[in-house]
Amino acid sequence: MDLRKAIEMIWDNRKYTTNDPKTAISHLNEEVAESLKALLKGDNDKAKKELQDAMSCLFIAMKVMEVDPEEAVNAQIEQMKKKNHKVMMIKNGKAEILVDGNIKGSWSVWSEEDIKEAMDLAKEFGCELIQED
Repeated sequence: MDLRKAIEMIWDNRKYTTNDPKTAISHLNEEVAESLKALLKGDNDKAKKELQDAMSCLFIAMKVMEVDPEEAVNAQIEQMKKKNHKVMMIKNGKAEILVDGNIKGSWSVWSEEDIKEAMDLAKEFGCELIQED
């Protein structure tokens, strides 16, 4: 089904009427929260139903805020493709963070504990770790 057509169909059959972005986003937030609550209680079926309701609320919010769905999807795909390549390099008593080959930060590492902490940071921030002795 065409995404724009689906949004129009949901818009035409919505249960509430609003042109206020805050109201539309609030409805979306409520449905997402209900889905999460159901999931946390182990009720997967209810979580799925609430998630479907949230999708309708998302489409209504997009319509209210005049977001073109195809442009939004394409922008998200492009953004996801542009993941930065993050590297932490530990060598010669120094830890360096590089993003796409550019140094973004560095500090001295003096002990094994410093190196362990740097390695933990690399893992936390999703960096490739390169350690040279």
